[in-house]
Amino acid sequence: MARTRVIGLDIGTSGLRAAEVQFGSGGPASGPAEVLNVGFAPLPDGAVRDGEVAEPSTVATAIRQLWSERKFSTKDVVLGVGNQRVMVREVDLPLMPLPQLRTSLPFQVNDMLPVSVDDAVLDYYPTGTTTGQHGPMYHGLLVAATKETVLANTTAAERAGLRPVLVDLNAFALARVQARAGYGEGIVACVDVGARVTNIAVIVNGQPRFVRILPSGGQDVTDAVAGTLDVPKDEAERLKRAVGIGIATPPELTAARDAVLSVSGTLVDAVRNTLSYFTGTNQGQPVQQIVLSGGGAFLNGFGQYLSSASRVTVTLARPANGMKLGRGLERTFGGHEQAMIAVPLGLAMGVAA
Repeated sequence: MARTRVIGLDIGTSGLRAAEVQFGSGGPASGPAEVLNVGFAPLPDGAVRDGEVAEPSTVATAIRQLWSERKFSTKDVVLGVGNQRVMVREVDLPLMPLPQLRTSLPFQVNDMLPVSVDDAVLDYYPTGTTTGQHGPMYHGLLVAATKETVLANTTAAERAGLRPVLVDLNAFALARVQARAGYGEGIVACVDVGARVTNIAVIVNGQPRFVRILPSGGQDVTDAVAGTLDVPKDEAERLKRAVGIGIATPPELTAARDAVLSVSGTLVDAVRNTLSYFTGTNQGQPVQQIVLSGGGAFLNGFGQYLSSASRVTVTLARPANGMKLGRGLERTFGGHEQAMIAVPLGLAMGVAA
């Protein structure tokens, strides 16, 4: 029986993002979906570190409060993972029925991982077929997440009384939702800038072909301003948004401007190098467009800076394109505000039909 209503829950370093989506009776593939509800909740420093839950009880408390405040109608959730303890690698594996292939993954990829297969949760996403030395092969993406990473997220959700029905890769969620939102043709890089983690998914004609997870985000920019000026983080956040990138600033804000540019420049360089690597390893096929999402995407001038550095057109994501927006959401998420919820929307769409 296909699920008709599910919530995508993104547990980020600085806060929670949740999106409740309703599908037709046939599940996500049955037609247009409707975004019924959206919610955000901040998390205290240290509750989530580098994209991984460090204090499950604290996070569980925040989740319960969010569910109470937003009146979500279901406790079925799809959780996302995506940090430096998740490895995604292009791998060719023997062509066989996918259930059989996934069962055999611990034996197939034992020598490819930096950790023991006993300590990892494995999955495989085929993107095509090829012919190898020993016959037909799948070409695809191997995903290996440490069990601790997955368990930390699911434990927090379960302590809050939720029912995790699926754990998905945040980058795959990005690829899924952006492809459905109208970016399913050509070569598109989906870049989601979180607080401490930036997820990149390159999709080719709607299918994810390459994933990179960068250990940097918008909170690192805020921290740089706070450290440079010796001000509290809330003041640093205000200053960061006031100076932006490439915007004329008064002399007294020069130090803040330089701090923002330094850390943002490092992140932009990492994104640009990632796209160059993809091009160099995929027969010179260049990325044609960057679709930007996440809280860090709203730093004034960041998109223009990224476009100039990468020489690729940058568009702020509208992941709910083609979806209905529930009562009251058209006013708050009818435009580019949607870029804040790309990951939870994509997670919700990943529920098994």
